[in-house]
Amino acid sequence: MRAFWTLVHRYLGLLTAGFLFISGVTGAIISWDHELDDVLNPHLMEAQTPGTPQPALALAQQLEARYPQISVTFMPLQPEAGESVAFGVSPRVNPATQKLYEPGFNQVFVDPVSGEELGKREWGAVWPITKETFVSFLYRLHYTLHIPEMWGIDRWGIWLMGGIAIIWVIDSFVGFYLTLPLRRQGASKPWMQRWKPAWKVRWSGGSNKLNFDLHRAFSLWTWVLLFILAFTAFSLNLYSEVFYPVMSKISKVTPTPFDTRPIADIHKPFAPSVAYAQVIETASQEAARRKWSEPVGSVFYTNAFDVYGVSFYKPGDDHGAGGVGPAYLYYDGAGKLLGERLPWKGTAADIFVQAQFPLHSGRILGLPGRILISFMGVVVAMLSVTGVIIWWRKRASRVLNAERRAVAC
Repeated sequence: MRAFWTLVHRYLGLLTAGFLFISGVTGAIISWDHELDDVLNPHLMEAQTPGTPQPALALAQQLEARYPQISVTFMPLQPEAGESVAFGVSPRVNPATQKLYEPGFNQVFVDPVSGEELGKREWGAVWPITKETFVSFLYRLHYTLHIPEMWGIDRWGIWLMGGIAIIWVIDSFVGFYLTLPLRRQGASKPWMQRWKPAWKVRWSGGSNKLNFDLHRAFSLWTWVLLFILAFTAFSLNLYSEVFYPVMSKISKVTPTPFDTRPIADIHKPFAPSVAYAQVIETASQEAARRKWSEPVGSVFYTNAFDVYGVSFYKPGDDHGAGGVGPAYLYYDGAGKLLGERLPWKGTAADIFVQAQFPLHSGRILGLPGRILISFMGVVVAMLSVTGVIIWWRKRASRVLNAERRAVAC
């Protein structure tokens, strides 16, 4: 039986090694995505003009007047002192072709006081990789591998990495089982004592032993964290396809508008019948009625679902407590209230669902958690490499033994 599970671990590991190496390296870096972006792109992130910021709605109107082929889909309403306003934008439909325009950018950075455009970029662009797009390139590489749209579907990479995560979850249990010592009658040492060497690294035992021990010991010492990373990678990438439907059958999950509303054709997006100003005003009144103390922090409109989302947070607190994000009120394009999202509140299943990204990113523990997840990214990459080396050396040994047997015959 152990030989069978050894084969399973070998081939599942080989199947996932390359993907997990990429995911581990990129994950170690993007744990610091905002900080790295600030260092690489101060010309986009910093605003130097002194004075009172203009209303974000006015800046958005100026932006849409400057670029008629786009519409603003995200705007922060509480800019921090000395920082630019980063608008998210999406293309409008070209009336001549009935296809979306291709503006070549989806973010525009504006000085909130002067209204001057500081720059723009395509977040997540595959090519060219510039300092403006480097962080977002790594971010999308981490969970999509930048696999392009095929047959009208743009989620192939997300599905692939979600499938790899499922295999990783299974293989983590197989690998743990293989570290356990065999149960032998009459063994001179207690079972737990015989398991002890699996937790140690023989630093001076030669390269083969060192490589094997690094693979086995680090897998054991970090097993819980590896499992959390694998499970949350699955839940985030295959949320609507697998995770949410399964969770809904096990426990009560409060659906969001994105779980219940139809998605539009990519070239036939929805168009709202009420503007941002009305939605913001309505949401502010609703928040006051609910006695929420935080101001409106940002607002977005997703034309794929015809949904406005209005978030409530104080400047600089957009990640919320434990990285779960701020409170939201959702409205449809006609201004009708669709629902709410309250951080760390709801059913047990709701809280479990909310915890997936904070757990995966480490933000649930704040700065120490992000440091830990960055370290785990390096561990995942190391385990991928050491696993392949173990297989390669054993394969070379088997080939050599086979050749010797052939010569002897």
